[in-house]
Amino acid sequence: MEPMDIVGKTKEDASLPKATITKIIKDMLPAEVRVARDAQDLLIECCVEFINLVSSESNEVCNREEKKTIAPEHLLKALEGLGFGDYMEEVYAAYEQHKIETMQDGVRGGKLGNGGAEMTEEEAAAEQQRMFAEARARMNGGAPLAKPEAHGTPET
Repeated sequence: MEPMDIVGKTKEDASLPKATITKIIKDMLPAEVRVARDAQDLLIECCVEFINLVSSESNEVCNREEKKTIAPEHLLKALEGLGFGDYMEEVYAAYEQHKIETMQDGVRGGKLGNGGAEMTEEEAAAEQQRMFAEARARMNGGAPLAKPEAHGTPET
């Protein structure tokens, strides 16, 4: 029987897609750097553990505020409380970028009245590559978006 790390889930149930993680690793490192499969597997385990930790802490923040739904603000407070304050500028930038992309996706996907037009497979692939490039730029010291000032949390 598999060990139960997450309530009701086996370790295998709580994983990340290896192909996606491998692509992120390759995109973030110089072309001449190779990463052993064991190291990739360990990185995936670390990512899952990090997600579990942040999720648990976000849930605690949410419960302290007597809310039933974890909101982005709870996650941001959890990261700060877990000692990731040095990364908050990048986290805010990623959050703001996500909100912009979500709004753009709604326009493209017909959610905001463009007659139900869908992206072609080529457009989707190009958009994915653009988003990977933006993420790489942010990770490599690209200019992040300005952090909202109101109460230390992003505006919604």
